[in-house]
Amino acid sequence: MIAGIVNADFEPIISLSVCGSDGKIYTQDAIVDTGFNGWLSLPPDLMAQLNLRWKRRGRAILGDGSECVFNVYEAVLVWDEDILTIPVDEADSEPLVGMSLMEGYQLMVQVFEGGRVELSKVNTV
Repeated sequence: MIAGIVNADFEPIISLSVCGSDGKIYTQDAIVDTGFNGWLSLPPDLMAQLNLRWKRRGRAILGDGSECVFNVYEAVLVWDEDILTIPVDEADSEPLVGMSLMEGYQLMVQVFEGGRVELSKVNTV
């Protein structure tokens, strides 16, 4: 299970462990965003610090209907005690955990400041 907390802005926050190209593990808080269908987004300064490998360009339609083009990198992430290699979108925003990363999990959020955030693996067999 992955646990986190709801912050003062009512954002569900979990802590992530991302491997940099130097082999070090970096810990970063990220907002759980059910409106983001990607895997993970990180800001450019963190991407530079991690020195992630560039993969391709991506396109997305934002909530306001506008289109954006962004860089997609590859990262190694520790997720619920597993090691995953995932695509990471570069975005000039707070780090976001998307629905693709949470696939196969149940999300529970207690929506009040200090409330609990839990991601539990669902047995689909």
